[in-house]
Amino acid sequence: MLNAQWPNPLSRSHPNVRLLFRYNARGYDLNRNFPDYFRENQVLRQVETLAVQDWIQNHKFVLSANLHGGALVASYPFDNNPNTILNQFVSSASLTPDDDVFRHLAQVYSFNHGSMYLAVPCSPLGTKFVNGTTNGAEWYPLTGGMQDYNYIWGSCMEITLELSCCKYPPTNQLPKFWEENVKSLLLFIGEAHRGVRGFVTDEFGNPVEGAILKIKGREIGFQTTKFGEYWRILLPGVYKIEAVAEGYAPTEAQFAVIDETPTQLNLTLFRSTA
Repeated sequence: MLNAQWPNPLSRSHPNVRLLFRYNARGYDLNRNFPDYFRENQVLRQVETLAVQDWIQNHKFVLSANLHGGALVASYPFDNNPNTILNQFVSSASLTPDDDVFRHLAQVYSFNHGSMYLAVPCSPLGTKFVNGTTNGAEWYPLTGGMQDYNYIWGSCMEITLELSCCKYPPTNQLPKFWEENVKSLLLFIGEAHRGVRGFVTDEFGNPVEGAILKIKGREIGFQTTKFGEYWRILLPGVYKIEAVAEGYAPTEAQFAVIDETPTQLNLTLFRSTA
């Protein structure tokens, strides 16, 4: 149940950078190409995007981060916001039910980075990100990004890490970037071992694939793998979890999360007699 680390070619590029590298060979911006939680994204889905969607569905991840350039900030979901008249003119925060967790993850990275937490703007007129973090939609809203897609449809906590004011830094600066980010990267990966995890099985001990789980009070659900595994990053506290699956009676359980180790909580679903 460890989080695997994979390189990701799809990026959240800032709207003001050169557009040459934003598009694939067919002229599509791949990080505006995913299904969107708030709006119907009618852009033709690209083969690269479909491959990533398939990859996410077949390899469930605990934790994810996109590493980009063009700013110095840790950005967290949502990237988009409800389609209201106000939001057509003003960027405002669009918070997930797991906002406390996403803020924590962003701050783990920022405060352990060489300078991100200092919130120094990249230019005299640039944005000053308090603590070096931002809600994505509050910075600028976008439709069809991977960050929101992975959270909603991939059951994965994903944030975006902008690591350089220079969009394309020269290679001789790479050792400096490594030194600035290595501690943050390792501590961020360690956050995969926080919260609750376990297995969902039937009364005979068989794994229940595709069971939907929710933390009560947090209305974004997540699913079990083909092995019946589940996990969710949570901060210390007392929670209730509920699990449902087709053909089974729903169940719920209360549990506590502490800082030191993830809570192991296995759930049993019984066949519905209705």
